[in-house]
Amino acid sequence: MTPTHILLLIIGYFLLLMLISYFTGKNDSNLDFFRAGNQSPWFLVAFGMIGASLSGVTFISVPGGVKAESFGYMQVVFGYLVGYIVIAFLLMPIYYRLNVTSIYEYLEERFGKVSYKTGAFFFFISKVLGASFRLFLVAIVLQQFIFDAMGIRFEVTVTISIFLIWVYTYKGGVKTIIWTDSLQTAFMLVSVALSIYFINQRLGWDLGQFLASEELKAYNKIFFVDDFFARNHFVKSFLGGMFIAICMTGLDQDMMQKNLTCRSLKDAQKNMISFSIVLVMVNFFFLLLGALLFIYAQKMNIGVPTMDGVPKTDLLFPEIAINSGLGPVVAITFLLGLIAAAYSSADSALTSLTTSFCVDVLDIEKKPETEQKALRKKVHVAMGALLIVVIILFKYVLERNVIDGVLTVATYTYGPLLGLFTFGIFTKQKVKDRYVWLVALLSVALIYGISQIPMVYFGGYQIGYELLPVNGLLTFLGLWLIRDKRIVGQDKGDQ
Repeated sequence: MTPTHILLLIIGYFLLLMLISYFTGKNDSNLDFFRAGNQSPWFLVAFGMIGASLSGVTFISVPGGVKAESFGYMQVVFGYLVGYIVIAFLLMPIYYRLNVTSIYEYLEERFGKVSYKTGAFFFFISKVLGASFRLFLVAIVLQQFIFDAMGIRFEVTVTISIFLIWVYTYKGGVKTIIWTDSLQTAFMLVSVALSIYFINQRLGWDLGQFLASEELKAYNKIFFVDDFFARNHFVKSFLGGMFIAICMTGLDQDMMQKNLTCRSLKDAQKNMISFSIVLVMVNFFFLLLGALLFIYAQKMNIGVPTMDGVPKTDLLFPEIAINSGLGPVVAITFLLGLIAAAYSSADSALTSLTTSFCVDVLDIEKKPETEQKALRKKVHVAMGALLIVVIILFKYVLERNVIDGVLTVATYTYGPLLGLFTFGIFTKQKVKDRYVWLVALLSVALIYGISQIPMVYFGGYQIGYELLPVNGLLTFLGLWLIRDKRIVGQDKGDQ
C-alpha cells in the first residue's frame, strides 16, 4: 500500500467515527458527556473496554516483546484477572453507593478535601503520561510508514491525531466513546485474527500446525519460576499484574467512568467479569501473533526495523503487515486495527482528563448551569493541547519498550492512589487531611530512590512491577502515621 492509500483509509475511518459522534452527541449535555445519562448497556461497555484496555501498546508492543520475554507477559495477565474481580466486588459497590461522577469524590467523603485533590492529581499525572505513551507508539508507526514519505514532521502527525480525537468527542464525550470503543474493539480483534491466518497461510501452516510447531516452542514459555531474583518471576509478575489492574482500572477515572454509565451496579459487575475473562484470551492471541511474527521474520529474512539507528521490535508487526508482501487484506486490517487500538484508549483518556479536571479541580457542578458547558469545552481543548506537548517530548526521551514504560510509570503514579483507597476501605481511621499530599509525594520519592539502587545491593534481586504495591504500602504506612484519634462515624472536627 502506498502512503496515499493509507491516508485515505485513515480519513475514511475518522469519517465513520464522526458519524457515530453526530448521532450520540446530539444532546451535548454535561450529563451525557460525563456519564452517558447512566443508560449504557453493560455488554456494550464490556466489549468496548476490551479495546480501551488493549490500546496501541498491546496491539504492537506486546507482540514485539515476545522476542525478549517469550509468553511471560501472561503471568501479568493472570494477575489482571484477579484484580478485576476485586474491582467488581469491592470498589464498584462503593462508587455506585456514593453515586459519584469522579471516583476521587470518595476520598473527600472519607478523608477530606486535600485527600480528594491529591487523588485527582495523581490520576491526572498517571493518565497524561499513560495516554501519551500509547499515542506516541502509534504516532511513530504512522510517521515511519506514512508521513515520512510525505515529508510531514512528527509534530504535525501528533497534532493532527489529537485534533481528530477532539473533533469526535467534544460533544458526546463518554456517551460517544461507549459506541466508538465497541467499533474499535471489533476492528482490532479482526485484525489480529486475519494477521494470524494469512501469515500461517504464507508459511504453509494451519493454526493447528503452528501451535504444534517446534518453532513456537522457542517462544511459548509462560511461567518463570526458577529464579525468584529475576524481574519476571511468576510471583512478582502475578502480584504486579493484580495491583496494576486494580490501580489502572479500578482506581482510574478513565476506565471507571465507562462502568459508571451502566444502569445498575449488577450490570456494571457483569460487565467487569465478562470483560476480564475475554481479555485474558485476547492477550494470549496477541502473544501467539508475536511469536508468529518473529518466526515469519526469521524464515523470510526480515530484519527488525530501526528508528534513529536503534532496533525497535515494536515496529516488526507493522513492517510485516505493510511491507512483506502479505497482501492488501493484511495491510488494511492491520492499519484499521492499529488506528482503532490507538484511538480507543486515547479518546477515552481525553474525555476522562476533561471530566476529572472539570469535576475534581474546577468543581464544575457548583458553577452556574449557564457556564458549565462552555467551561467543559475549554478544558477539553486544553487537555488535547497538553497531550500534544507530552507526546512530542517522548520522541526525544523515550528509549524502552512501550508496554514496559507504561507499567513502570504506573508503579510511581498509581501507588499513592492504592494506599489512599486501601486505607479508606480497610480501616476506620481518620487522618490529618492537610498532610496527605506530603505523604503521597514522599512515598513516590522513596520508591524512585529504591528503583535506582543497583541490584548488586539486593544480592542480584531484580525489582519489577512489585514496586506498585510497595508504593501503596508506603502510602498506607504514611497515612497511619498522620492518623488522628477519631474514627469514621465520629464528628470530623478540625482536620
